[in-house]
Amino acid sequence: MIKAKVDIDQLIEKIAQGDVRALARALTFVENDISPANELLKKLKPKNETPIIGITGPPGAGKSTLVNAITDVFCQRHLRVAILAVDPTSPFNYGSLLGDRIRMAKHFNHPDVYIRSIATRGSLGGLSSKTMEMLDVLRAAAFDVILVETVGVGQSEVEIAGLADKTVLVLVPEAGDEIQHIKSGLMEIAQAFVVNKADREGADGFANKLQKMLREQYQSIPVFKTVAEKALGVEALCDWMLNTQTMPNNKKAYLLAQKAFQLIEAKRMKDVDKTKLISLLENRQNSENFNLYAFVDDFEAGVL
Repeated sequence: MIKAKVDIDQLIEKIAQGDVRALARALTFVENDISPANELLKKLKPKNETPIIGITGPPGAGKSTLVNAITDVFCQRHLRVAILAVDPTSPFNYGSLLGDRIRMAKHFNHPDVYIRSIATRGSLGGLSSKTMEMLDVLRAAAFDVILVETVGVGQSEVEIAGLADKTVLVLVPEAGDEIQHIKSGLMEIAQAFVVNKADREGADGFANKLQKMLREQYQSIPVFKTVAEKALGVEALCDWMLNTQTMPNNKKAYLLAQKAFQLIEAKRMKDVDKTKLISLLENRQNSENFNLYAFVDDFEAGVL
């Protein structure tokens, strides 16, 4: 079957006009690295003034509920919102395990909200390997703000700082004893902290302790208290997100360089046939004297 040629210029024009179908099609090309993706990305004209807000934090902090509440506020302010929700991945089919779009069903059919759920596909930094490219596609569309909810993998979840204009770290009052462990990773990338579920016992004490620690070790970083389920405290957080005068992201160049390295690495690995690799390993893994390192050398040399 002959595939119809994609008119990239027309697709980009439709994306800029707010055509949701064109946007979904472009994101699918990019996420799955389908042939027009490279040409599409090179011709894109992302609106760099569209703010990207990263929502990160440990599992169970209520990130999805908070994103829902934030989206409510933005919709009330008549802003168009794109949400990129990164989910854990099945190790077998690389599909998303949780499906944030189900948890965000309230906004699924809202005309001013676009939700895309993507899988990490083995990436360890809380994001998908295609997050940067997909964000550029979203920035080329007619959105006022873009929210990225990371997967919630813990201390290694720092990649979002290189892609977002502002990064918000969501914690809960029970995280008080974990602060010393968290701070060496996630704490260093956040430009604002949210103590969610702030109606729980000990929330005020935890927030005060967090503010004190931040004053001692970092610049002036805001701490917000929210109860996302009841939409309490969310308005002030949204005001901060849209404030262009807040602290610049001084880690962005370094983390973008890391992402550029990953993009270069991916292009050079493009010719590796993973299906063939799996098939060969299935046949050889139980053979006598099997050695993975010797196998890799032979595979790279084209002997297998």
